[in-house]
Amino acid sequence: MTGLPLAAGDTVALVAPAGPVTEDLLDSAVGTLTSWGLGVRVMPGVLARHPEFRYLAGDDASRAKEFEQAWLADDVAGVFAARGGYGCQRMLDLVDWRALRAAGPKVFAGSSDATALHEAVGVHLGLPTVFCPMPASALFDPVAAEGLRAALFGSSGTLRGEHASALVPGTARGRTVGGSLSLLAAGVGTAEHRGARGGIALLEDVSEEPYRLDRMLTQLLRSGWFAGVEGIALGSWAQCGDAGEIRAVMLDRLAPLGVPVVWELGFGHVPGSLTVPLGVMAELDADAATLRPL
Repeated sequence: MTGLPLAAGDTVALVAPAGPVTEDLLDSAVGTLTSWGLGVRVMPGVLARHPEFRYLAGDDASRAKEFEQAWLADDVAGVFAARGGYGCQRMLDLVDWRALRAAGPKVFAGSSDATALHEAVGVHLGLPTVFCPMPASALFDPVAAEGLRAALFGSSGTLRGEHASALVPGTARGRTVGGSLSLLAAGVGTAEHRGARGGIALLEDVSEEPYRLDRMLTQLLRSGWFAGVEGIALGSWAQCGDAGEIRAVMLDRLAPLGVPVVWELGFGHVPGSLTVPLGVMAELDADAATLRPL
């Protein structure tokens, strides 16, 4: 799916680029990944805590350095964010992206706050990435894990969640881009603000009230992020309030773009979340409520 599928025997590195990781969830993550035949390297700072800001897994320089070290290791085929939280943006300017580009392609996997890293890897390294439930998060249930496994080993196909439906009908093709809405809005004006021109925008978020979703969509609209977008697939809006009100906000803000929109494709901060590719060509069929990587 990414152009760089993994194989049994490959080694992946677990990093903590954002929030702190708990030991029990880390142990569970390692167990699941090794059961797939992968070697797992847990970077030393995964269980670290920032001495002052307890919402961070260590200081910015340390998190950036471990992300670099994981990527630059010759025997590491993939770098996975163990969990989200907050903090990826704080380390982006401390990463030596030129060195990472020279090291060649790897798989990067993560979601939520890791949206900032998806954008950075796409812009600075020109690579596709995997937006997925993270191995050391509470939402990494068996269904979500199987979806990630299939994606990593190149055996996933057309994507459609149980409750997916058309918000605006039609079909479109383009390169997938996006992630968590709040992170995309927070990235406006940065070097990683690449926009969705010619692409299929994938959007989801958690714990954001409808008026805040409205504000973030409006910011992206006014900044030109949606200029030239071909289609939009919406994921989950867990803990964001009344689904009817959220749906109305999406229609109000996105329908005027005149492109197909799928409602609740099935990825995001929910149990059984789909794994979706970013940076790959895909076909969005809003009438069938599906996304098919090409």
